[in-house]
Amino acid sequence: MTRPLASIRVLDLATTIAGPYCARLLADAGAEVIKIETAEGELMRNRPPYRNGASTAYGQLNAGKRSLVLDLKRPEAVAIVKRMVAEADVLVENFRPGVMRRFGLDYAVLRAINPRLVYTAISGFGQTGPSSGLAAYAPAVHASSGYDLAHLSYQPGRTRPDNCGIYTADVLTGTYAYGATMTALYQRQVTGRGQMVDVSMLESMLTLTLGEVQAAQFPVPPPGRPMFGPVASADGWVMPAVASERSFQNLAAAAGRLDWITDPRFAEYGDRRANWGQLVEELEVWSTTMATAEVEAALNAAGVPCSAYRSVAEAIADPQIAHRQALAEVKDGGGSFKVINPPYRLSEGETSVQGFAAALGEHSRVVLAELGYDAAAIEALIASGVAA
Repeated sequence: MTRPLASIRVLDLATTIAGPYCARLLADAGAEVIKIETAEGELMRNRPPYRNGASTAYGQLNAGKRSLVLDLKRPEAVAIVKRMVAEADVLVENFRPGVMRRFGLDYAVLRAINPRLVYTAISGFGQTGPSSGLAAYAPAVHASSGYDLAHLSYQPGRTRPDNCGIYTADVLTGTYAYGATMTALYQRQVTGRGQMVDVSMLESMLTLTLGEVQAAQFPVPPPGRPMFGPVASADGWVMPAVASERSFQNLAAAAGRLDWITDPRFAEYGDRRANWGQLVEELEVWSTTMATAEVEAALNAAGVPCSAYRSVAEAIADPQIAHRQALAEVKDGGGSFKVINPPYRLSEGETSVQGFAAALGEHSRVVLAELGYDAAAIEALIASGVAA
């Protein structure tokens, strides 16, 4: 199968996670992505795990991209980017608003060079507004969006927000940026014109709090114990996701407690929600007599959506992951490692991770030659530090 974006050229000026993830999704779909880095390499090249000096943290976000080193503080390097923009379809950046203007590479400048350019800018709070100039990383955005306190409200007895180790805002915003970029490319087919795509991490995180956004506007009854939480087994925990009347009835059948279906504490949704703690306590009389795998099997057999709590290592070893070919092998200077493919499949298009992660500046000479620089000019650019 062909890759859907095989004719698209992307300039990736982004760093860390959100922007590089957006650009990697474009590469997965077949776009030619040229990543522009400083001579030190972007931040993620310094993140473990390392093998022979190569970072898999960098590789999983930048697989399938070519690497070009430029010093954007030099006017000669800015001129090279402008030359590339003339033939590009997409530019992705996630600098703080104003940085690209200081480089002389903001959308107003680049649109004049290439009106068909889709310029995707990712930032913490958006390109305009009173907070637009603030520095932003995912943990701060989690807090500012209300997400962390919303999550805390479902943890009975706890008053301190969780620490942050999983950067949800980055991956989520990168995914939204990918979708928005594709939307702009589709519109370009109709209008012939590119546009600026302005993606905010704050607003991306707010999309996760659907119920809370409504509860912030309208009164809702106070919850009892949260209805989605761990149920103990003899050797671990299981999550039963009881989200419908049918799943509740199936849960009652699996536990041998059909009396719950007519019990006034649980029969109606509102009463069941108010008394959920009691239901879990009674459920654990049954579940704690069995191993986790037995509880999970019994609930699955009864048609109750559920899962044992697993580590990531256990999750990626799941036969379902192997069946879906969800993991792809990537090679770099340190050997090979596996990354997650995009979580969707096209019946007529290939969208898997491309199997290489470039060394810093690996393609600088090749890309400059493609732009029309002769060998002497390329060596001069490298010798002067404009490129590397």
